[in-house]
Amino acid sequence: MSNRPVTLTVAAAVLALEGLTALVLGGYVGYEIVIGAAEDVPSALALAGIGVAVGAGFGWVARAVLHAMRWSRGPAVVAQIFLVPLAITLIQAGQYIWGVPLVAAAAITLVTLLAPQSTHALMDE
Repeated sequence: MSNRPVTLTVAAAVLALEGLTALVLGGYVGYEIVIGAAEDVPSALALAGIGVAVGAGFGWVARAVLHAMRWSRGPAVVAQIFLVPLAITLIQAGQYIWGVPLVAAAAITLVTLLAPQSTHALMDE
């Protein structure tokens, strides 16, 4: 879409960054399995698989948001709503290095996805 608003570009970039982070963390857990550092291999396999799947899903939704596909806002907003309690739990556990950026990313994504410019671009026929 040539007249894509900046808000959609920002939302897509943050979604892609979230997806890349999940892919990297899932890959790291997979690497730990391969080198034998995982304490519980079945749990590590599940975590690696979930990380890769979530990362791929975020990437798919980010691409759809970037191309202003109408269906993309729902999954993107729901994902951010799920990330907020996770981030708050991380902050309460003292994991500020993970929790604070996650809250910031979720807030930025929600604000940009729900901005009037994004609504107009995604819902315009």
